[in-house]
Amino acid sequence: MDNVKRAISVVRHIAAYCERVSGMVERFGDSIDAFNSDYAYRYACSLCIIQVGELSTHLSDDFKRVYDEVPWKKIKAMRNLFAHNYDQMSSEQTWNTIKHSIPELAEFCAKVIEQYSVLEQPALDCEYSEDLEGEFEDENEDA
Repeated sequence: MDNVKRAISVVRHIAAYCERVSGMVERFGDSIDAFNSDYAYRYACSLCIIQVGELSTHLSDDFKRVYDEVPWKKIKAMRNLFAHNYDQMSSEQTWNTIKHSIPELAEFCAKVIEQYSVLEQPALDCEYSEDLEGEFEDENEDA
């Protein structure tokens, strides 16, 4: 698999975890009180955040440089906090991530996937292509 296809595959997986978090908010409730009162809600969202952070490590440095508007280091750092120091995570910080960072990341992923899908499309046959043959050659001859 080439680097671009691998990156898009990773981005699709990240988008899927973002979607799962959104689904959990819909299922369990769109409030920090609901989040705080249900350990299954907290654990499920935390697992998705860990997976997003883990997946981000599979993106190349070149990809991260091109898309430097995404805080890749913070995503990885949050993954590490959840994986290794879960008891120290504040529910407010986690809720902020769920409500703001995850939707922003999902939007980013959707844009990248859309850009790639456009590039994947085969060139369209233009019904006017025969009419245009020689058109550009004539312009170049005048130059």
